[in-house]
Amino acid sequence: MSLLRTENVIMQFGGVVAVNDLNIDIKKGELAALIGPNGAGKTTAFNVITGVYTPTSGRALLTPTDPTGQATEIEITGQKPDKITGLGVARTFQNIRLFKELTVLENVLVATHLNANYSFLSAMLRAPKARKGERQAKADCEFLLERLGLIGLKNEKAASLPYGQQRHLEIARALATKPQLLLLDEPAAGMNPQETDELTDLIFKLKTDFDLTIFMIEHHMDLVMEISDHIYVLDFGCTIAKGTPDEVQNDPKVIEAYLGVDADVED
Repeated sequence: MSLLRTENVIMQFGGVVAVNDLNIDIKKGELAALIGPNGAGKTTAFNVITGVYTPTSGRALLTPTDPTGQATEIEITGQKPDKITGLGVARTFQNIRLFKELTVLENVLVATHLNANYSFLSAMLRAPKARKGERQAKADCEFLLERLGLIGLKNEKAASLPYGQQRHLEIARALATKPQLLLLDEPAAGMNPQETDELTDLIFKLKTDFDLTIFMIEHHMDLVMEISDHIYVLDFGCTIAKGTPDEVQNDPKVIEAYLGVDADVED
């Protein structure tokens, strides 16, 4: 079953076509990747999916599963980001966006407000339902921090964390919204080889343990090829290839886009 589909999405800024006729189909439980050279339109595609941009044309469709197990396809084209998040889509960003002056725990707690089952007034009045909800939210966040290896740092300011741990914190915050689809925008950016290996294991484990569908942008090809089920390749906003890791890495168009040479030319 498809969890996310885009149909003929075009995103144009003035005379520049950043994404041209994007058609993706992410199956439930899949780990898919979106790759391509810098400026290929990858983050723009994520921004369309998450409601940051309304596409010039085309549409995006999500098929979330409700608590009863019923799956219904919903058009999310042009919906506000908080609405799309509420439907089960969470993301991280290429440039880490944490609340640097809040603690590690507070950064994750912020994301739980989306699913709070009590009103703002109840929270202000410290009503029993609100107090119970807050205790549960704290327990849930501490569980996530434990899984991400950050529980011992929960009272530290986010700004004090090393870069790799800030990446993990951003993932924990995204998970706190209880997503069905997790979008990761260059999660390995800026990491050393050991951190990248640890991240590779973490992504695969989170996908399994939290029953997630994951769609990621990544330049680290070893990571992409190791854990992806399906890969889409963009170049100048156009999809030039899609398929399994083996199919994509041997595609002449992909080789040309990354290396800037014609793969058919012999020495």
